[in-house]
Amino acid sequence: MDFRFRDVRCREQTALSDNQTNRKRLQKVLERIEADIAAGTFDYRRYFPASRNAAKFDAQPAAASTVATELKGSAASSVPGTPLFRDFAEIWYAEKEVEWRRSYRTTMRRALDLCLIPRFGETEVGRITKADVLAYRAELGKVTARGKRTTLSAARINKMLNPLRQILNEAADRFDFRTPFDSIKQLRIKRVDVEPFSIEEVKLILQTVRPDFRDYFTVRFFTGMRTGEVDGLKWKYVDFDRRLILVRETVVNGEDEYTKTDGSQREIQMSLLVFEALERQHAATGKLSPYVFCNRHGKPLEHRNVTQRVWYPLLRHLGLKPRRPYQCRHTAATLWLAAGESPEWIARQLGHTTTEMLFRVYSRYVPNLTRRDGSAFERLITGAIADKPLDVVAVDAAQTEENCHE
Repeated sequence: MDFRFRDVRCREQTALSDNQTNRKRLQKVLERIEADIAAGTFDYRRYFPASRNAAKFDAQPAAASTVATELKGSAASSVPGTPLFRDFAEIWYAEKEVEWRRSYRTTMRRALDLCLIPRFGETEVGRITKADVLAYRAELGKVTARGKRTTLSAARINKMLNPLRQILNEAADRFDFRTPFDSIKQLRIKRVDVEPFSIEEVKLILQTVRPDFRDYFTVRFFTGMRTGEVDGLKWKYVDFDRRLILVRETVVNGEDEYTKTDGSQREIQMSLLVFEALERQHAATGKLSPYVFCNRHGKPLEHRNVTQRVWYPLLRHLGLKPRRPYQCRHTAATLWLAAGESPEWIARQLGHTTTEMLFRVYSRYVPNLTRRDGSAFERLITGAIADKPLDVVAVDAAQTEENCHE
């Protein structure tokens, strides 16, 4: 356990084994300790009678009221003699950047240069208080989101505060002071339901979209690939012989990157529609570019350009509710579920290491599952969309439609 008492950092250990049950027990003890400290009734020797630290506090007077301390702006937690925030932030960035992807380094650099250093740069890290952090969070809550009339969302504010949290937590550990983020929780984020397209809407979109983007959206709708994964897909990762798409890279800001997580490295089975779409695409761009989907110069597609010039105009033309292209991924997941595919198989196709997210996000789309491996999905989309349906067992159309709308 690690806590502060009378401006002294205290660390105590137990002989308990490290498991979830014991961690919960210790957390409750730590909460009682902090409550006693706040009330001015904490007796070190009562909690840790054999500790060498107990003697340090036996004869010392009780600390001033913590409530009074908070009213004075948390001055007791201020530690002079520490580096300026801008200097320590640069040290922190230099030490951490080796762990990050190139795109994340850019994001963190922008957060430091545009937000955190202008706000806290000339203040010593040890003098930044909880009140300062809360005031900054309140300021962010009044900022208008770029291109919108609404203020920043809770998720966006949490994301902007994360670098500050990491920097101050690291400084507190190195210079032995209590982090001002102690007991500051992240803002609660409202759960947002997915909005997948129905099989009829998918068919309508694919029939109406510009011919040069029909194969692109076919792959998006029926593989569940993320935007960066499909935009960064290269021909060397398309295995026509085994009918597999190997997800090995993603593209971020026009540059190749490693996938989002290790679990995102996967092999996606091609349905017939995807296989035929990639064959047509290979005839169009196979000799032009290493990228499957590219612009006229052979460079990967710029997703914002596709979204604004192709995707949203198409939805408006069809009278469909505007939704981000990422809903294509959710559509693939819900169609797989409607077809009765195994959750474990679907999770692997999506790049999830477990089925937990699958059931949490798509629970209302889960019918009675039949534990198949892709063939049910093949029958569903081929029967509904393909010009020449496969010569396979007929799909119960009424049941399929019912599942798709559940």
